[in-house]
Amino acid sequence: MKVATFNINGIKARLPRLVEWLKETQPDVACLQELKSSDETMPTKEIEAAGYGFLYHGQKGFNGVAILAKDEQPVEIQRGLQGEAEDEQSRYLEADVRGVRVGCIYLPNGNPQPGPKFDYKLRWMARLRERAKALLAAEIPTILTGDYNVIPHDDDVWDPHGPMADDALMQPESRDAFFRILGDGWTDAVRSRHPAGGVWTFWDYQAGAWQRDHGFRIDHLLLSPAMADRLVDAGVDKDHRGREKASDHAPTWAVFA
Repeated sequence: MKVATFNINGIKARLPRLVEWLKETQPDVACLQELKSSDETMPTKEIEAAGYGFLYHGQKGFNGVAILAKDEQPVEIQRGLQGEAEDEQSRYLEADVRGVRVGCIYLPNGNPQPGPKFDYKLRWMARLRERAKALLAAEIPTILTGDYNVIPHDDDVWDPHGPMADDALMQPESRDAFFRILGDGWTDAVRSRHPAGGVWTFWDYQAGAWQRDHGFRIDHLLLSPAMADRLVDAGVDKDHRGREKASDHAPTWAVFA
């Protein structure tokens, strides 16, 4: 079973690249973030024509998450996180696929920091942790995957003392919230297979970041104990970032026995 996460940065703008990636790599489950599309304008026919069931939680022009499953329709469990009834941002979607619970995450960026956006990021991460705890307590085989907007370690960024040092993605509070989730019993799939770091999932469009390989890792697959025991490999489809009109993220994946 291959599960992948891909911040598509506009599902309609990147649709040719998305369909191309699906056909070439054939993930069993694909979680997408930053759809930037309302539910009414999702390219449902094109996704289904590629052989995937399509469950989505859209928002016009911003955010948006989706879970795709090869040859079947994901069974929705939950959309959104509890804890802030007034929060209408489309950032979390949870479904069952082939006996596995999949949570698709588009965590808030948090910039500028300090400020209300950073405070929202930390509150959102605390709410995610509560949901993650409930899934662990229920002993459901689970993968919580997506764009976490957190660079966990200094070796997860091309230059830890460079322009990202003051960014919300690298602040001690962001990292601490991420590690608190991991500490409850989750495994970082890519980190477990690449413990020395140096694996990027994002390269900015600006300043020749892609050409200079100035990237960092913010797309993560967190595994419950049952899924961690089944992990075979994890990595990044880096070459897809270099294609014409690509997303600024590369698809990130894990394979399970």
